[in-house]
Parts: sequence; C-alpha cells; structure tokens
Amino acid sequence: MKMSQMRAGTNAAPGVPIHRVRSQLDDYLCARGHSLESIYQEMEMDSRYVDTHDDVSHSDATVCLHSHTFYELLYCCGGNLQYLLDTRRYRLQQGDIVYIPPNTSHRALFLDQLVEPYARCVLWISPAYAQLLADAFPGELLLPEQPFVLRTASTPWQEQLGGLFRRGVQESYDQGPGWQTCVCGNTMQLLVEMMRARAGDHTLRPKAEKQELLDRLLIYIENHLHEKITLADTARRFLISESSINQLFRRRMKVSFYRFVTQRRLIAAKVLLQEGLPAEEISARVGFGDYSSFYRAFKREYGISPAEYRRSACTAGPGGRWTEP
Repeated sequence: MKMSQMRAGTNAAPGVPIHRVRSQLDDYLCARGHSLESIYQEMEMDSRYVDTHDDVSHSDATVCLHSHTFYELLYCCGGNLQYLLDTRRYRLQQGDIVYIPPNTSHRALFLDQLVEPYARCVLWISPAYAQLLADAFPGELLLPEQPFVLRTASTPWQEQLGGLFRRGVQESYDQGPGWQTCVCGNTMQLLVEMMRARAGDHTLRPKAEKQELLDRLLIYIENHLHEKITLADTARRFLISESSINQLFRRRMKVSFYRFVTQRRLIAAKVLLQEGLPAEEISARVGFGDYSSFYRAFKREYGISPAEYRRSACTAGPGGRWTEP
C-alpha cells in the first residue's frame, strides 16, 4: 500500500503527517483487511525515485520484523529504543541515522517503556534512483549493500544531516513548484554528506549491543533457515527451557518464537522471488516443509501470493551502492 493511498483513505489534509491521523488510519486499514502491525510489510513507494515523510510510534505500537524492496534511511528525532538490523542490535539516540538496504530484515525494539515517542524522519530511495546516481557519478555515489548506524550527536554533522532530512520532509508536505526535483536533489546532497561523515570519523559508527541470549538465538535462526527449526531442539542446544525462549521472544520481539522464525523465512523467500527462482524451490530453500505451507504463510503475512509479490517486485529495477570507506 502506498502512502498516498493511506492519506486519501484517512482524508488527511495536505501537509498533515499520516501519524497524526492514526485512529482514522487504523479504521481504514482494518476495513481493507490490513492492520497497523503488518502495514510496514506492505509499504510501496509513491515516487519512482524518492519518498520522504516523518513518523511517530508510541510504546503500544507493534512493528513486526519486515523488509523492503527499496532503500530506507531513518533519522532518529527522539525515543529510547533499540533497533535490530539483521542480527545486530543497536541502541538508538537522537541524531542517529539508520541505513537499511533493500531486503534487509529490520524492526524497532522498544524497551519496557518509552521515555518519549519514537519520532523519526523517513527517507525511501528506489533502486532505480540508486542506479541513476551510480551511472551519473561512477565511483562516487554507490549505495552500500550492508546496513549501518551513523551517530551524529554532538558533532557538526547532526545539524547538517538532520536539516537535510527535515528539509526533504517539509518539501514533500508543502508540494510547492518543483518539489519532487528539490527532494531528489536534497537526497543527493544528503547521501554525499553521509558518505563524507562516515569516511572522516570512525567515532560516528556505534558498536552493536553486547551479545546476549536473544542475539545468539537470532544468529542461530539466521544460520539454519534452510533447516527444520523446532523450539524443542533450540531449547536443548541453548540449555534453556522452551517456555523461557518463547517468553523472551514475546517480551522482546512481541511475537512467539515460531512466528519470528516464519517472518525471517518469508523475508528470505522475498529475496529469492525477486531473483526469479521457482516458488516450489524457494519454499524448500527457506525451510518450509511443503509449498502449500509456504503459500499460506506468505499470503497471511503479506496479504498477497508469492506470484503477486514477484510481479510487483520485478518493477523495482536494479540498485546501486557506494563503496565502503
């Protein structure tokens, strides 16, 4: 579902962020068989090149593990939370930038109680725009393949990069003459400044949180997606009870152990669908016992069939990446 569809469905006035009409959005989604919990799984870009908006989540908001076919950049404006990128957790603070390439599994991990709402500026970049930049500026603007967090707090980069994120959002809301051109140009400048920030100061790269049981479980799941994963086998391997594992996932990930495993399998399946592999082969490669189980799980999680997803994903086009400094 596109942001413009949600705005139209909630009758949000021009310039009003969609998160400010959250109750109307919930009613609109429910009437169409969607939910706020799963909507992040189904988001599509409006623009061929760049979309930007701001968003706010509260402690009672649940965002499942998900991925996108486009690049996503988040500028953290407030909130006390951790963020999961693949199997690494980061504790976010104001001024942090989260960079998420296509097909990267990610989600916010809220702590027991948010001190303040999780507010962020959101920037989506299509693979088509990434390729356009790579072709226009060879070797200069190639977007990275790996996710990362950039910490700008207490540095000159915080005001500069934060200002570029906010400017893009404001242009998108105001929609003055030439606003889409302005958003694309603003995004290009933002990417250049991010590249310079990362290359010039290694202190801007925060380390992932120290590994604990949850992290070891996530890595285990990641490394065994193609195999049969059971709660009983996992409990024996980690010398912990099955109920303890389930309680840990429900407390930290807001889903059961099996639901998380399924979500991670489906994200891996989406990548293979984009690559053109037969759906029956994909279901086996990501650990489903049979194709019918894979089909039902995919349709339940995303609201569309694997074939429908493949058709929509194939329109995304190739991506580009910048080289790591």
